[in-house]
Amino acid sequence: MSVTVGYPGPRGSHSDAAAAVLVPDAVRVVYLPSFTAVIAAACAAEVGLGVLPIENSLIGPIAETHDLLYGAGLSIVREATLPIRHNVLGLPGATLADATVVRSHPAAFDQCRTLFAEWGVRCIPAATTADAAREVVEHEDPRQLAVASSEAAEAYGLEVVAEDVGDLPGAFTRFVALAPYTQVSGGEGWRTALSFVTDHQPGALFRALGAFARNEVNLVQLVSRPLPNSPWRYRFDAVLDGHVFDATTRPALQELQSLTREVRLFGSYAKERVR
Repeated sequence: MSVTVGYPGPRGSHSDAAAAVLVPDAVRVVYLPSFTAVIAAACAAEVGLGVLPIENSLIGPIAETHDLLYGAGLSIVREATLPIRHNVLGLPGATLADATVVRSHPAAFDQCRTLFAEWGVRCIPAATTADAAREVVEHEDPRQLAVASSEAAEAYGLEVVAEDVGDLPGAFTRFVALAPYTQVSGGEGWRTALSFVTDHQPGALFRALGAFARNEVNLVQLVSRPLPNSPWRYRFDAVLDGHVFDATTRPALQELQSLTREVRLFGSYAKERVR
């Protein structure tokens, strides 16, 4: 089956590398300007699959992806975990000492806090790390640097000024492929993603989580996110071991629905190995 894949950023972005793993048989690649554009293209079937990062082993959940997924009629159908290596890139002859501006995606800045703790530079956000590298080339100023991948350096003819500047050596990011359908067939090693909203009263979350314990379903991840237009109210995004139609997962979800105000399923997908 021919698949078109869309993801944020041009060649050299981390999502570019993730798409090659998640959709190795893609017949066409669509470079999109933002996370929002990826969601919109997938919802409109302009691409068969949209690829976004959803979690980093250093900074945790990628909030933008979680919030966009909550508001879209999409499901996670694949996942892949990739090692992330951040490098400082610049024009030939650029140095850290002479830098005045550094460009990158906000998540990359967040993963390199030690680097920026006492470095008196101006940080300018970019749509992706690869876009940051491209912008450095466009400005033609050796005092401007980018935090991006070595693939971005190669794609845009930049030099690696400093290697592996992330706070945690061996950091990983989990990426997901999103589609406007849900996978019905399952098997061993599957996961299910969902979101639920509890009543705002003592013990509501405790009772909701009990549905998983009573049905022996392993809770892999639990993330709280604010509800749009409801200040100080929250939803809970969760990932479970098991397919939505498994003998243990299905009754757990049915019980969860009876204990909460809202449950939204974000699909079941095969668990991928760390790469």
